[in-house]
Amino acid sequence: MDTVTDGKDSRFETYDCSGGCPVEGALEQISGKWKGLVIYHLLGGTLRFNEIKRRLGTVTQRTLTKQLRELEEAGIVDRKVYAVVPPKVEYSLTEKGRHLQGVIEGLRMWGMSYPVAQAQVAE
Repeated sequence: MDTVTDGKDSRFETYDCSGGCPVEGALEQISGKWKGLVIYHLLGGTLRFNEIKRRLGTVTQRTLTKQLRELEEAGIVDRKVYAVVPPKVEYSLTEKGRHLQGVIEGLRMWGMSYPVAQAQVAE
């Protein structure tokens, strides 16, 4: 069992990141301005490309396409193409992607506690 002594959490003292850090590896898979938001919206269920784009607001089509491809390559997002005219493509989270729910929820709660406006005022 990990213990906290002298205000330090021993889980963070004992891990040697020189051979590859799991935090770095995780962040590499979900880093980028839009990936976390894509995951957040897909936690609610399957969405089509334009539904995701509409929910994100200012993202460009090119950028969203790139971010979705990277999430798909990482095994976080599943892309399902239907053979209809016009083409229909749906995106959903894989099991690996659904395992990010706690992380995304934690970020949401943290963001609600420390909104951007407060951070800018504090600087």
